[in-house]
Amino acid sequence: MNVLSLFDGMSCGQQALNRLGIKYDNYYASELDKYAIQITQKNFPDTIQLGDVCGVVAKDLPKDIDLLLAGSPCQGFSFAGKQLAFDDPRSALFFEFIRLLRELKPKYFLLENVRMKKEYLDVITEQVGGIEPILINSALLSAQNRQRYYWTNIPGVTQPEDKGLVLSDVLEDGYVSERDKSYCLDANYFKGTNLKGYLTKKRRQLVVKSMTEVRTPEANKIRREHIKKTGKDWSPRHMRHLVERDDEKSNTITASMSKQHIIQVTRDTDQDVHWRKLTPLECERLQTVDDNYTEGVSNTQRYKMLGNGWTIDVISHILNHIK
Repeated sequence: MNVLSLFDGMSCGQQALNRLGIKYDNYYASELDKYAIQITQKNFPDTIQLGDVCGVVAKDLPKDIDLLLAGSPCQGFSFAGKQLAFDDPRSALFFEFIRLLRELKPKYFLLENVRMKKEYLDVITEQVGGIEPILINSALLSAQNRQRYYWTNIPGVTQPEDKGLVLSDVLEDGYVSERDKSYCLDANYFKGTNLKGYLTKKRRQLVVKSMTEVRTPEANKIRREHIKKTGKDWSPRHMRHLVERDDEKSNTITASMSKQHIIQVTRDTDQDVHWRKLTPLECERLQTVDDNYTEGVSNTQRYKMLGNGWTIDVISHILNHIK
């Protein structure tokens, strides 16, 4: 079995295949990020790195590619971004996937991307031969809200069963919560943009922006109540607003965490509140990545590749339908 993974990142595809015990002879990976490649080669030293996807030529690969994987850059499609779609050069790399899909004609393919406008969704569906995507929320298999579309010709893929995982299942310091979920880890987590925040008590969640952003009246009210009660200011002190969620899940973790005042509350009692960032290990667990898989590079790079990566158990759920 020969596998080609485009935009391979930290090789989430190999993690999923190995978790399922699916054997493969060659795993070809197209990736440019040197830190992601470093982590891939640390964990899977036999990976055949091909470099820039634009330079990947079908004639240089085995005649039979059994599985083609791709999570093409999504910044131009995402509702959280500017939605330039195919005018964004990063999202235009999608057509490199289409080029190789048509040239290689793999037995199976899997393409992942973010939630987007229907007009963009329809273009992708048309380009992959009319195969409609399935929308799966990683929250079913992890402690993180992460809605993603998956286009695949692997037959019989349905929604996975809910494992009931919550934020307290992934935290290192014993955060007490029965039902809370984490926000989603996305590709901007390490930069500090497009951040949704983390859980406070019950279902309330703080949306935190940069140190220079002005507090909203609602945030100021909450802050004043906190100071009156405890005699202490918030840490971090600059918040934008509070939002309520009914699903008690966390939003997507982004790739921009290291430069952002992302916080999370740890509570044992109503008086015991501790604010901190999620650790790289906790982000690995949110993505159902093996503990310390990304160890060996800076935390900034770990957050980035985890935000750009796949939820492994979702990919395993899909690939498990390979006959």
